[in-house]
Amino acid sequence: MSKLFKTLLLLVVLVAVAAGLYALARGGKGSDNEQKQVTVEKGSITEKALAVGQIQPRQKFSIKSKISGIVRKCMVNVGDRVKTGDALFEIAPDPTPQELTDVDRQLDSTRASFERARAEFERSQELSRNGVLPKSDLDVKREAFELAKVALAKAEQQRDLTRNGRIQTETVNMESIIRAPAAGTILTRAVNPGDPVVPLTSYQPGTELAAIADMSDLIFKGTVDEIDVGKLHVDLPARIKVGALPTDVVTGHVSRIAPQAQQKEGATLFDVEIELDKGSNATLRAGYSANADLIIREKKDVLTIPERVVIFEDGGKKTFVELPAAKPKEPAKKTAVKLGISDGLNVEVAEGLPLGAKVLERPPKKLTSAVD
Repeated sequence: MSKLFKTLLLLVVLVAVAAGLYALARGGKGSDNEQKQVTVEKGSITEKALAVGQIQPRQKFSIKSKISGIVRKCMVNVGDRVKTGDALFEIAPDPTPQELTDVDRQLDSTRASFERARAEFERSQELSRNGVLPKSDLDVKREAFELAKVALAKAEQQRDLTRNGRIQTETVNMESIIRAPAAGTILTRAVNPGDPVVPLTSYQPGTELAAIADMSDLIFKGTVDEIDVGKLHVDLPARIKVGALPTDVVTGHVSRIAPQAQQKEGATLFDVEIELDKGSNATLRAGYSANADLIIREKKDVLTIPERVVIFEDGGKKTFVELPAAKPKEPAKKTAVKLGISDGLNVEVAEGLPLGAKVLERPPKKLTSAVD
């Protein structure tokens, strides 16, 4: 009998424990359904648009050669600062045997033509002085002689350019030394000694030898989504966050907004440029990736609540919040509010709520599967 009593007592204890665990689970589930409360606080709200881009120099230009050949010497390296007229590269002519033969034969032929034109002109002058040759014929011989002289000078310059890579006359000064057209910093150097060089002509872009930029004049270049571009205007303030400098904030203002959009990966984007403010201590480099917050509107010391607690009705024309009931069993009180600007997370309360008021936050809806 004692054994049976102990068994029954053990069963009663197990049932009691199970009932307690079930009640505890039910109580926890009920607490999840209870609505949280948030407090109306004072804070700052900033309505902004995001521009994604890079820090770039305002002026950047490529260095190219006007003569063909190979790079004989490089006088600069990446990062060097140069002044206008500084020597950058020396190009050594590298003509083919056919080109050498052609310029020599062309010079011989032109010189022969010049000697013949000069002899005829001198003979015509003698005949003109003796009254045998009319002045009009003498003018024809003089013109032929002058044209032959020009052709000879051209042939000589062509030979010097092909063989030596330089020309120097009273009106023309072309050399094989490539010099900096403006002051700046060497951003890239695309050639080394021994590399071939294709010249810049009207028919071909030529080989880029280096890129120079003024690193003291940097700007932000980026793109803005079409949804936000209508809110932007020139001189709009901007805060730029550089990925490589997470602790530094660079300020500026919008200086240009592109009038036409571009399509990129299915999105419609507009190019923007931001002029950086002077006096920043951040050390910026060309090509830094950065995000710019374009400050459309900003308010400080205003009443704010999380935008998630706002109830939108009538297509967003009416806005409400729910206030906690005075008694536990009474329903929540729904009250209309007038909202101001929003930053996507928090929104300004212009009318309808005092500072410190409690607002209900609806619990997130749980997704249930068809099996449940």
